[in-house]
Parts: sequence; structure tokens; C-alpha cells
Amino acid sequence: MPIFAPVRESDVTRAIVREWSRMVDSYAECDVVVVGSGPAGLICAHDLANAGVKVLVVERNPHLGGGFWTGGYFMAPLTYREPAQKILSEFGIHYDEAGPGLYTSPAPLNCASFIVAAYKAGAAILNCTTVYDVVLRGKGPGTKVNLKDARLGGVVVNWTALDYIPRGLDTLDPVCLESRLVVDDTGHEAGVMNLLAERGLMELKGEQPMWIERSEDEIVRHTGEVYPGLVAVGMSVAAFHGLTRMGPTFGAMLLSGRRGAEVCLELLKR
Repeated sequence: MPIFAPVRESDVTRAIVREWSRMVDSYAECDVVVVGSGPAGLICAHDLANAGVKVLVVERNPHLGGGFWTGGYFMAPLTYREPAQKILSEFGIHYDEAGPGLYTSPAPLNCASFIVAAYKAGAAILNCTTVYDVVLRGKGPGTKVNLKDARLGGVVVNWTALDYIPRGLDTLDPVCLESRLVVDDTGHEAGVMNLLAERGLMELKGEQPMWIERSEDEIVRHTGEVYPGLVAVGMSVAAFHGLTRMGPTFGAMLLSGRRGAEVCLELLKR
């Protein structure tokens, strides 16, 4: 007797294409697009989805989580400073005390837990997808877009695999994902903001050398809207404001993601 159901190869293909198409069709227009799936982006997406916001996470890699999988120097324990461990408790993630105000927790456990939490909250995730440009909008319907007085209206995306195709063969046109807000969680490179900077629409100061004692507070406090319709979270905040970096401690990522969701909710109410 067979163990598995009698499913044909064509049935499998149709199921994959149908489900993927259904998701993209549903999220081609949404409330918030989070670009990048690092810890700040995952927490932000989780909190927004939990609040009933239609949110899509766009990740250029096949895997989610960014450098969150490996911690510092490719060693698995993550470090958190007080009070970030309270968020770990909220998500049911185990941690150990490593000293006064310092905690460690397994990187794979953390990363997997936040990915699952974002999914369960209702966030959709589109991986293997790179943001190559942004969509701009005028102040109101039908108004002429002035590049110096515009706001973000979404992102322009394409297959990440195009980056590895020989030049001359990569002429596949991109598609757009419309949204009311965009969140930049692309880390040190501040990818979305750099697209605007290349056009002279904003200026990035670039992050400063490591200074753990002050960097985490700075990143959380400066998390917010950096361009109309664009909210920065995580290390992209440091790149924009010229803040110090914090290295292999991740509390600011969690708190910045949470603060970013709060900012988005405030902006969506306007």
C-alpha cells in the first residue's frame, strides 16, 4: 500500500505557482513594505501585523534573518543588554545571564522564533527579491510629482538572481509593490535610503566606529521617519544619522524594530 497521496508532478507545480501568485497578487498593494528581514525588520513586521496592518517583508536572500543567525564572529550566542531580554521573554525565547545587565541566547533559536512569530502574526514574506528602486508620489491624487517635494509610494523589485546573470542578459523589467509606508531594515548599507541619496533626495552621514555603551541608545532614540513615507530601523538608522555602531550586541535591533512599528502606526493614522 502506498504511504503518500496519489499526487502528480503537474499538481505540485500548479500548487506552487497558484499559491505564490495569490500572495503576490494580494500584497502588490499593502500598508507597509519592510525591506530586509533582520531582527529589527522581523520585530517591526510582527508588531504591525499584530496590530492589523497589511505588511509585506521583502528579502533579497533565500533565507531570512540577515546576520542574526550567526551572532558575532560566526559564534552562535547572541548578546543582549538590559532591557532587551524582556522581549525575549515575551516571545518565549530562552536566555542566560552572562553578567550584570548582560544576557546570551542561541542565535538560531532567536532568528527562527522571530521568523515564525512574524508569519503567525500575519506578515507576508517575499524572498529572493531585491529592491532596485522606489516609487514616488505627489502630495495628493493627480498632483504633479516634484522630486524635491514627494513621498514614497512603494518599491520597485526584481528577482535577486538577476544579479548573477551576465551583463546584457539581465534586461528583465522589474515590477512595483505599492504601499503607504516603506521601512528600511537593510542594515549597514541602508539600501533604500541610498537609492534616494543617489538621486540627491537625501543625504546619509554614514555610521561611525563602534561604541557599544552609547550606540544602542542612539539607534533606538533616532528610529523614525527619515523621508516622507520612509521609516528607518536597525543599523540603517546609524547610517543615516551618523551614529556609532554597536557590534555584536542585538538589543537595539529588537527595540528599534518595535519603535519603528510604533512610528508606522502613528503615520498610518494621519
